[in-house]
Amino acid sequence: MGKRSKIAQQAFDIAQPVAERMGYDLVDAEYKKEGSAMFLRLYIDKRGGVNSDDCEAFSKEVDPLIDAGTDSDADYFEVSSPGLTRPLETIRDYARYQGEKIDVKLFAAVNGAKAFTAEIASVSEDKVTLKAEDGNEYELGLGEISQAVRHIDF
Repeated sequence: MGKRSKIAQQAFDIAQPVAERMGYDLVDAEYKKEGSAMFLRLYIDKRGGVNSDDCEAFSKEVDPLIDAGTDSDADYFEVSSPGLTRPLETIRDYARYQGEKIDVKLFAAVNGAKAFTAEIASVSEDKVTLKAEDGNEYELGLGEISQAVRHIDF
C-alpha cells in the first residue's frame, strides 16, 4: 500500500501499539474522499486472516484514541481486512504467510523463471526462501520480486 497522507500516518502511529497489543498486524491506513464523504480506514491482518469480529473489536479500541489524537474530520471510520489478493510488500507480510503458497513475479528471470507459484519456506531479515511447485528453491531479496500475492485455489 502506498504513501500515507498526514492524517492517515497519524492514525497509523496511534493504532500501531493497539494492534500489537491485540495480536494484529496493522498493515496500512488511508484517509481519502469517496464521493462526497471522507473515509479514514485502517487495515489489519493476522495469521489465518481477520474476520468482522476482529475488525469490530479493534475499531472499538482504537476509535476514541484516533478521535483524540488526529486532525481527522472523516465522515466515516472503518477497520478492514487488506483482502486476500493484497500484494505482499514487506518481510513481515511474507513471515505472516510462511508455509502458504504465493504467486510470484520477478523483475528478472532466475533459473529461467520469471513467474511461478511457490510456498514461502522461510523468511529472514532481508531474504525470502521460496519452494516452487517444480521443486526449485529460490532465495530472493524483496528488491528482486516485482509482485507477490497469496495463491488462491478455487
